Amino acid sequence: MRLSVVILNYNVQYFLELCLQSVVKATSHLDAEIIVVDNASEDGSVAMVQTQFPDVRLIVNKDNTGFPKGNNMGVDIAKGEYVCILNPDTVVAEDTFDKLFDFAEGKDKLGIVGPKLLDGSGKFLPESKRGVPTPWVAFTKFLELYRYFPKQCGKYYFMELDPNETGKIEILVGAFMFMKRSLYLKLGGFDEGCFMYSDDVDISYMALKEGYDNYYFSETRVIHYKGESTNKDETFLRRFREAMNFFYRKHFKVNILFDLVMRIGAKIFSLLKLLRMKQHANIHFKPEKYYLISTDASLVEDLKTSLKKEVILTTFEEVQTMGPDDKHIELLFDANTLTFKQIIQYFNILSGRGFTYKMIPMSKRYVLGSNFSDAKGEVKFF
Repeated sequence: MRLSVVILNYNVQYFLELCLQSVVKATSHLDAEIIVVDNASEDGSVAMVQTQFPDVRLIVNKDNTGFPKGNNMGVDIAKGEYVCILNPDTVVAEDTFDKLFDFAEGKDKLGIVGPKLLDGSGKFLPESKRGVPTPWVAFTKFLELYRYFPKQCGKYYFMELDPNETGKIEILVGAFMFMKRSLYLKLGGFDEGCFMYSDDVDISYMALKEGYDNYYFSETRVIHYKGESTNKDETFLRRFREAMNFFYRKHFKVNILFDLVMRIGAKIFSLLKLLRMKQHANIHFKPEKYYLISTDASLVEDLKTSLKKEVILTTFEEVQTMGPDDKHIELLFDANTLTFKQIIQYFNILSGRGFTYKMIPMSKRYVLGSNFSDAKGEVKFF
């Protein structure tokens, strides 16, 4: 078998459903398997997978084992030469894995590969490519100096490499990691000493230390509704601090002063991040009208009834002609009549236009998505 896609899920049933739809299409022509590890979800995720995706290999945990252990369980039973660690709040294009295989072919010291990640508004996610967070790099990140001095302080987001350029980098994000299963096992998988958040940094760094080359691959785009991955609350703040401390203690020589600086820095950074997320949570997006990009006109009336707003059937070409005054508009992309590759491309092209975006999964009567990277997603039934 060539590929095993491992998806660790926790209470994101509808986003998992959309993710699985995209992965099934992307692997339908490959010798591949899909493995879902459920970490004690209480939202119907397990039943959904069992009934709607019977070919998916499912591990059901009675407790939330954390990100490292859950993924390690999936890779342990995987049969593929390659594994893809994938978040359940992602959407891949139909040719994502084909492009990754073509890229990986012939590379002697292939480490971990990650794609160009976009959030639910089509905006590029800078964590798609990162540098090793040494104490200095982490310090510049804590104070966000990279915003003002990108050349001198841009290592955290590896700003020397353009987002549209493929190249060697140091650290990948755990939302999407593509590598040989043999490498994953050689590195010992994700370190289960950390519950979550620094595990992707750790395994990426371990690959570098073993002499492998990690790559950012810009030639395929993947949607990551990152606000769905975890609850952004005080528990997040505590676990993030613990993760940072875990990584530094494992890989860097520390002393009392260093430890104090890192603890303070991690606390400030996580507090600021939590504050920004709470501020975003208070921003309300209320579309005045909806534009449905689909060839199925029968959806319009049902959507109007449910959303209680005007719904206009349109095309992507017509949306592109909208001017700057066309605001408070939400675009609904129908995955029944569009490919996932088309939808992801449209997200990217229209990013920054002020629209919000949602998808209608195949054969489903709901729309879902999120309006910015740290937002919890929305699911609206019709």
